[in-house]
Amino acid sequence: MAIKRIHHVAYRCKDAKETVAFYRDLLGMEFQLAIAENEVPSTKEPDPYMHVFLDAGMGNVLAFFEIPNSPEMGRDENTPAWVQHIAFEVESMEELLETKARLESHGIDVLGPTDHTIFKSIYFFDPNGHRIELAANTATPGMHKELKRVAEDMLEEWSRTKKAPKHADWLHSGEAFKGANE
Repeated sequence: MAIKRIHHVAYRCKDAKETVAFYRDLLGMEFQLAIAENEVPSTKEPDPYMHVFLDAGMGNVLAFFEIPNSPEMGRDENTPAWVQHIAFEVESMEELLETKARLESHGIDVLGPTDHTIFKSIYFFDPNGHRIELAANTATPGMHKELKRVAEDMLEEWSRTKKAPKHADWLHSGEAFKGANE
């Protein structure tokens, strides 16, 4: 078996209409379709829902469920808010900065741009409390090649120590990428 791509990723939302408007109007995602039923197809439970699908680019789909008969949605309180997020790639730094300005003009608090060496990103929350990251790649092909080369070593060291591997400082210093800019 070979996975082709992500068919869709689904999250819960508080209000399907508000969620579609946010992603469509502020992030430019096309609203593709909605499915609504009074019974869950897989379990046959009587539980009305609205399931909306948005085009996240290149065949990727972001979906949301509004489930009004369930308790109010929350988040995993044992996981820091910065960990669970949805990250989307944008075309350029210019587009990233334009989007930041557009979001801020609509009263949305935006953190960043944050420099991650191989990309820069901004962070904000959607109307449901989901953290969103928009990222613009800044790496050269050589940088990705070098990161792939050390990936297994980094994972192994992390597995043993539960501390950032020695490669992390080396990578952030830029030393790892000297000559990798081709």
